[in-house]
Amino acid sequence: MRIDFVTLFPAMFMGFLEEGIVAQARRRGLLAVGFANPRDFAKDRHRRVDDRPYGGGPGMVLMPAPLEAAVRSVAKPGSRVVLLSPQGARFDSREASRLSRRKRLVLVCGRYEGIDQRVMGIFDEELSIGDYVLTGGELAAMVVADAVARLLPGVLRKPEATQAESFASGRLDYPQYTRPRVWRGRRVPAVLLSGDHRRIAQWRARQALLATKSKRPDLLS
Repeated sequence: MRIDFVTLFPAMFMGFLEEGIVAQARRRGLLAVGFANPRDFAKDRHRRVDDRPYGGGPGMVLMPAPLEAAVRSVAKPGSRVVLLSPQGARFDSREASRLSRRKRLVLVCGRYEGIDQRVMGIFDEELSIGDYVLTGGELAAMVVADAVARLLPGVLRKPEATQAESFASGRLDYPQYTRPRVWRGRRVPAVLLSGDHRRIAQWRARQALLATKSKRPDLLS
């Protein structure tokens, strides 16, 4: 897969792209990334990309021409162009799985008060990572890229792990334990030490259901 980020602040992505699973995927040739900065497509000497909103109001609005040019510079045939926006559809594990099957993604990071409405036609969809407002779409783009990249074939050493984690089955994950067997007087549940895989699977299924009922009952509806 190739992911291109359209952003005014490409330096924000450096740590994210150089550490962890995403960096490993890049080194192994499973993920390529690129950037397009709308400022590089501004026509004036100040490289201006925003202006005051018509009709008045607070904040600044991203101008359509530099943003459109930046997007078109990286969007190729077959690219899925996604705007990260508080007004978008909620991004979740299903959306991550769907996007992971694409060959090219363009993740567009909004900024300021918003984007000139006349340029919205260049986006295939809008996605939101939650009902809150960030200072820009960069963090949201990293969230989407991370969730998508880990689902690419060959990225995780044990890809079957994604089938048992939270949300994969419509509920939260079961509790996890590791060594030591006793920590501060708290013991690992005996069933996990039994070697009985059928009982362990039943226990985990029940614990996942209980966790979902307690923490996210909305998932069960």
